[in-house]
Amino acid sequence: MARHKVEISGVNTANIKVLTGEEMDELFKRLQKGDLSAREELVNGNLKLVLSILKKFSHKEENMDDLFQIGCVGLLKAIDNFDLSYGVKFSTYCVPMIQGEVRRYLRDNNSIRVSRSLKDLAYKTLKKKDELIMENGVEPSIEELSKELDASSFDIINALDSMKDPVSIFEPIYSDGGDTIYLFDQIEDKKVANQDLDIKLSVGDAIEKLNEREQFILDQRFIIGKTQMEIAEELGISQAQVSRVEKNAIENLKSLLQ
Repeated sequence: MARHKVEISGVNTANIKVLTGEEMDELFKRLQKGDLSAREELVNGNLKLVLSILKKFSHKEENMDDLFQIGCVGLLKAIDNFDLSYGVKFSTYCVPMIQGEVRRYLRDNNSIRVSRSLKDLAYKTLKKKDELIMENGVEPSIEELSKELDASSFDIINALDSMKDPVSIFEPIYSDGGDTIYLFDQIEDKKVANQDLDIKLSVGDAIEKLNEREQFILDQRFIIGKTQMEIAEELGISQAQVSRVEKNAIENLKSLLQ
């Protein structure tokens, strides 16, 4: 089977070694005795873990080389702080630290400015959340985090929400192979919606005052979407005549709507 090569930050991922559990334990024992070469082996042996974590951030408009470097910073912090006495797999301990490092980088580089106090509370919340997950094996509730941090549930939720990435109103949210529905389509301004209804009623009344040919040509042009040439062939007249009728119809509409 072919080994797929990916170049990121000068690293050929096809050649990255993956350490076994026994190898990891032995390297951590060596590191705790002061063998710094073991630290380097631990880093190189966990680069694929960093890459796997970065997959969930692949939709970000960030340079993946930069995110990889940040992920490696989180990996180094995890290696330096891990102890075999914790009784957990290194990956279990490491993953939240790498994710946290990448998220902090993305938040600090966010184009939306967030107040320092709100950002600090969000960082403390995420850190406490990771600690409680490590301690209890389950994600804590907002109420638990509120109690641990001596902050209201509202402040906790507000802080976490402020850290979320902004979403474009032109973000596609549904497509079944036909027309794509965007977030913008689902946002309703009731005031504008009411104004639109008034405009539609006024335009409808004005169109009814046009003659039959003008109504027909406007309908075919702007509702059906036909070209002037197609309408001309259908009516047996010239394209210039269709253009003239269309222009007159629009001018009449303007007069009626004033």
